Amino acid sequence: MDLCRSRPRAHCPRAGGRRGAQPPGLAAPGLPRAGRGALRVTLLYLVAGEASGDMLGARLMAALRRRRPGLTFAGVGGERMAEQGFHSLFPMRELALMGLLEVLPNLRRLARRLDETASDIAARRPALVVTIDSPGFTLRVAKRAKAQGFRVAHYVAPQVWAWRPGRVRRIAREVDRILALLPFEAPFFERAGIPVSFVGHSILESGADRGEAARFRAAHGLRPEERVLLVMPGSRRSEVGRLLPVFGEALARLSARVPNLRPVVPLAGPVEEAVREAAARWHPAPILLRGVVEKYDAYAAARENGAGLIKSGTSSLEVALAGVPMVVGYRVNPLTAAIVRRLIKVRFVSIVNLLADAPVIPEFLQERCTPALLAEALEELLTRPGPVATQRAGFERVMNRLRPPQGLPSEAAAEAVLAMLDEG
Repeated sequence: MDLCRSRPRAHCPRAGGRRGAQPPGLAAPGLPRAGRGALRVTLLYLVAGEASGDMLGARLMAALRRRRPGLTFAGVGGERMAEQGFHSLFPMRELALMGLLEVLPNLRRLARRLDETASDIAARRPALVVTIDSPGFTLRVAKRAKAQGFRVAHYVAPQVWAWRPGRVRRIAREVDRILALLPFEAPFFERAGIPVSFVGHSILESGADRGEAARFRAAHGLRPEERVLLVMPGSRRSEVGRLLPVFGEALARLSARVPNLRPVVPLAGPVEEAVREAAARWHPAPILLRGVVEKYDAYAAARENGAGLIKSGTSSLEVALAGVPMVVGYRVNPLTAAIVRRLIKVRFVSIVNLLADAPVIPEFLQERCTPALLAEALEELLTRPGPVATQRAGFERVMNRLRPPQGLPSEAAAEAVLAMLDEG
């Protein structure tokens, strides 16, 4: 039996061992001693619902352990959190859904997973619950946890400022604090009485801007004249199902006009099989990537003389940090789109354009997300230097807005979580 998981509030003989190794000569700050060589164990319950939240959770765990080696973790997460020694209650990929009509057929299963998560929280009695992004599921977990008397921090502010501002009153009853990635979110939620910590955007510490183009070209035998076109259709099954056919046709049209294109597709775990199957029919044949380092090397190669065809979301920020000019495309179920259009309150969908408050990158949404329009916009980026320079100037302004007051975003998030723990 794993005592660290089954008895989270007790002293754990493994604390300070391999998973929570303490650097030689450094004491864990703020941890009371439970006896010679022992540390009191505190359990944090983390809930992530998709790939970007999984990465946030992994970086948060690492930053927390550097400060409090005795911390232990439980909850729901994916591959990146597993690399930190995390054991997920169930496979996170079951939560990777997007859009009203995509969620409806899975409501019974999602409700069952919600019940399991709430029951697990009640059994483990964590010191704090940290829900990460994916508000459709995680805020329901937060509500249940609050009802059981647990304190909750929600990491990544829900984008209700964009299309459901009235929802903020409900969120105020479901969380004790929000860890916000975007600078304009703090005033919005604070007006509703929710304490907010602006921690900066984790994209800044991703390493997306530190890839090596030469290494990527050598690894894949690319000729000097070949140009990398990044194709990123998302990490949710509903996203890739709608975007892959459109992106594939856009690639075919573009390659007929721009020679020497080589598409590169980074794979996301929850949708890897679907992407592989669709990309096998593309021409030119794409390079498929799984590793993060290789993905960032591909970014560097695309920055030299290529471009990106990117779904709207966090991935567009990552590509912007790398300096890759891009076009954004996105589609959801038509009924979902009709509902959202009646509610949306912002000018742009891309987070890059929202932060810049200007159309830095072209957005092709819903009925405008067509192979012809996407191919035309990409051709302009691949043949004209002016639009590329304009985009990169906008990227620099956006990245400057995303920096926390000090340190790295994961460090700022860890400090906010530890402050909540210390408040008791």
